[in-house]
Amino acid sequence: MKKIIFFTLLLSSLWTHAQKKTLQAQPISQNISVDGKLDEQAWDTAAIASDFLMFEPDNGKPIPEARKTEIKVLYNNDAIYIGAMMYDDEPTKILKEISQRDNFGTADIFGVFINGFNDGQQNFEFFVSAADVQGDCIMTDAIGEDYSWDAIWLSKASLTDKGWIVEMKIPYAALRFSEENKQTWGINFFREIKRERKKYTWSLIDTKIGTFTQQNGDLTGIENIKPPTRLFFMPYASYYLNAADGQKTYGTMKGGMDIKYGINDAFTLDAILIPDFGQAKYDDQILNLGPFEQQFNENRAFFTEGTDLFNKGNMFYSRRIGGTPSVEPDLNDNEEMIESPQSVNLINALKVSGRTKKGLGVGILNAVTEKTFGTIKDTITGETRREIVEPLTNYNVLVLDQRFRKNSSVSFINTNVTRNGHYRDSNVAGLAWDLNTKANTYNLYGNAKFSTINDTEDKRGFYSTITFAETSGNYRYSVGSDFVTKDFDPNDLGINFYKNYYNFYGNVNYRILNPTKLFNTFRINYNMYSEHNKDSGKVQEANLNANLNLTTVKNNYYGMGITIFPVEMYDYYEPRTDNRYVIIPRKFDFWGSISTNYNYKFALDLNPTLSVTDETGRAAYGVDIGPRYRFNDKLLLTYTFSFLRKNNNKGYIDSYDNDDNENTPETIVFANRNVITYANTLAGKYAINSAMTLNLSVRQYWSSAENKNILELEPDGSLLPYTEYTENKNSSFYSWNADLSYSWWFAPGSQLSALYRNNASNFERIIDKDFKNNVTGLLTNDALKHIFSISVKYFIDYNAVRNKARKRA
Repeated sequence: MKKIIFFTLLLSSLWTHAQKKTLQAQPISQNISVDGKLDEQAWDTAAIASDFLMFEPDNGKPIPEARKTEIKVLYNNDAIYIGAMMYDDEPTKILKEISQRDNFGTADIFGVFINGFNDGQQNFEFFVSAADVQGDCIMTDAIGEDYSWDAIWLSKASLTDKGWIVEMKIPYAALRFSEENKQTWGINFFREIKRERKKYTWSLIDTKIGTFTQQNGDLTGIENIKPPTRLFFMPYASYYLNAADGQKTYGTMKGGMDIKYGINDAFTLDAILIPDFGQAKYDDQILNLGPFEQQFNENRAFFTEGTDLFNKGNMFYSRRIGGTPSVEPDLNDNEEMIESPQSVNLINALKVSGRTKKGLGVGILNAVTEKTFGTIKDTITGETRREIVEPLTNYNVLVLDQRFRKNSSVSFINTNVTRNGHYRDSNVAGLAWDLNTKANTYNLYGNAKFSTINDTEDKRGFYSTITFAETSGNYRYSVGSDFVTKDFDPNDLGINFYKNYYNFYGNVNYRILNPTKLFNTFRINYNMYSEHNKDSGKVQEANLNANLNLTTVKNNYYGMGITIFPVEMYDYYEPRTDNRYVIIPRKFDFWGSISTNYNYKFALDLNPTLSVTDETGRAAYGVDIGPRYRFNDKLLLTYTFSFLRKNNNKGYIDSYDNDDNENTPETIVFANRNVITYANTLAGKYAINSAMTLNLSVRQYWSSAENKNILELEPDGSLLPYTEYTENKNSSFYSWNADLSYSWWFAPGSQLSALYRNNASNFERIIDKDFKNNVTGLLTNDALKHIFSISVKYFIDYNAVRNKARKRA
């Protein structure tokens, strides 16, 4: 009898977990005050969503009764309301660090995931922490969570002697849904108990299945609501005060506006008129000795918010827009460039994006940058002239992305750059696919791209990749291959470093899906990679890699790995001349990583690396050390020290033609050098409350490359001593950046921000090995540039203005 009862309960449990959960929303006519109390009568009679199940680490385990969670949903003609009661039998232990929006720090979190079309394609996610901090993002299985998306909504969190409460009001303007009279939305609720590092959802998110957005429950009962007119204006005004040595202090005023308009229930137009990016985070510049440009993160909100569609096929690198000028003017004898702008001003930009109920996503982005000039000086006569370094330029991106079966998509992408006049134009088109089986157990991913460059010499190139993978279960694998032609060039609006090769790669991995007595997570990977030059067939890179990543039951992370390069490789990029290569010796790379539990006031990140070659004395080693200390729920400081040393590094420094003999190949000069890098970064946050924060960000960087002896690259890829070259090609770059900022969200979507920034940098051929001199040399009035700025932006909702006008009438 006991066995029968046991199996009955087991089957009942499995049946409960397998069924799609449903919650009924309750219509209301009374006003709801978003105060974190849930004391209006409507909350008392609303249906309850409960019985949460663990998402991580012990997937599927029911939430303890002492931590039960109860959710209720109300709605009216303007918004949906969420009321959440998170019970906790130890309320004094609830973590509640105050942080900036979208960055919850060490705090408990509640969230709601909404899909107005209930198509398993895209969730709009809204979070509130126990410290009353908001966060929101768009979630897709292909991209993950995109926190650059921001919506305007209200929330309030409050602590009680039974746990904590969250109350939300999410206007329909922040969501997307159809115009049907009866709505059924996809919905899920999320809770993280931070001190235990345990995450729960109302509708089970089964980690054995390679999808997140398709495992929502249903929200029913919403009837006779209409998508509102989504029209928002965000005017801004900024003032900048600039000061530097030898320059008169001056101030500038800027003003402009961002506009968001909902074209229909699916598509949104975003536009910026006279943009201002002066308060964007500074770039972490480095001493770049390699053959490729340094790639920077995008810090401008317009180009980060809601751009998941534009990232299809990896063809769009937004830093091209307003980046470094593309034209190098011809210089006559005795002329030099005395003024060369480092960036180009953006005149305006707009994007249209959205997805229909049938799964067709459309993205259009257009931006225009202004004509930009540099100044050239004749060193004999002293006369100057201005020449174009970037003509008036139009950038355009078009994406059509058709999703089907809720978990697969095929995309067409086109990027186009048109420069006014007789300058380089480019066009790149691509087809990308991401196909999954119905059960989300296997994936076929790939793309094919074609580039056309119209310049003094027209070029056409091709790139393709394809990968097949098993995406479910404890054991998983993937195999793939790339093929790239010599003339493939997407770099006017994309970024691509490697070309003229084909490769093969594979991965086999094992992971645990539920915790053990020792580990919360455990994953071991084995990777194989082989790359060959397309013309010669020579091995450009070949390696075998094994790595282990785990989290203990105390939520400390440990990782380690080894990469073996078993054969000599032929580097076709470092010589920076077509059809030339340098031989890279066999080597071993080792790395380790430790990250202790951030729940504790003190935590530490440690990342050592070591690289050893079979060439005597040629090796590299380094370490990143990052202690962090949370003084209280308001104050947090983090510090990182980074060190890297490369001994007997071989690298390109110069090249020149042999004019006396056309049959002699170009002379390519390398150096045997020691490269040393130090970097110190300090970040601090003091939260006055959930709407006001003070932030500090400081970075000191110094890297030098000291040439020990000069080498000549031979046609067979070897390096031989070259005593004829006498120029000084040592390199030393040091920089300092410091930002102190204040941010106040004084109304929904409205922000006042103030920033003081000082920075300095210097590149020289003389290496001063006194570390102190390299730091203090930049911290003087002669070196530092100072900027103080204050900016105010105000959010205006057309619907709110219209409603107020009607009431007054």
